[in-house]
Amino acid sequence: MKRMGLVRVWIGGFCALGLTAGVPSAVAQSKPAPAAAVAPGPAPTPAAAAPPEAPPADDDAPPSSGPAIDLPDLSSDVIAERVQSFYDGAKTFQAQFSQRYTIFAYNKKKESQGHVAFVKPGKMSWRYSSNRNRVVSDGKLLRVYEADNKQLYEQDMTKSAYPAALSFLLGQGKLTASFTVKKLNAQTLKFKGGYVLLAIPKEATPAYQKMLLYVDGKTFQVRRVLLIDAQKNKNVFDFSDPRVNEKVPASEFTFTAPPGTQIVKP
Repeated sequence: MKRMGLVRVWIGGFCALGLTAGVPSAVAQSKPAPAAAVAPGPAPTPAAAAPPEAPPADDDAPPSSGPAIDLPDLSSDVIAERVQSFYDGAKTFQAQFSQRYTIFAYNKKKESQGHVAFVKPGKMSWRYSSNRNRVVSDGKLLRVYEADNKQLYEQDMTKSAYPAALSFLLGQGKLTASFTVKKLNAQTLKFKGGYVLLAIPKEATPAYQKMLLYVDGKTFQVRRVLLIDAQKNKNVFDFSDPRVNEKVPASEFTFTAPPGTQIVKP
């Protein structure tokens, strides 16, 4: 059976941030594994070790909610607490997203766009407008559809390892409980009007070694999430036009695969 690039990292616990979304199959399959297994990889550096350096600002930073302003010199813990507080108060969250996935070894990049919706607890929907891929959870069943391969992967949500990277958006987890956070120089990273947090997972995961959160200085919404794995691959998600606490139709969290789709279960 052909490997599903979209599913591959979801199974590894990367959740929405790990979508390879259209990366050429020859690259996505460079480390094959059974469809329901986690692809092996080197263990990431544990949190007790010196944290890896932040990546250079090789991409333009996402825009903040307004012009650059003088921000108070907040500690990393305070910034994380305010981010947490914002999302704790959000029952629903919707936004447009753009994704840039870079495979370091091949210097190969793939860009995708779409719409994302979260409803607490545990419901989410990712609609890829660029390739018709879908990722849906109704809070009980995780469904990942890869249009090019005409395959749908289904897994019980209780058996799906959500990463801490987005768990707070789904009404689960706390940033400071799951990560060791450190404030970086936002000016060096070309992010005006906001803060940048480097987050190192407290529990080692092969999915990623570190995460950067670009936080709007006025609203404390996360404007960008950047994840980097042990192979230096980068997955960047930028969120724009956010809408909070607006009603999301229940139909957004259901999905019926087209006729002829192969259903894959663990």
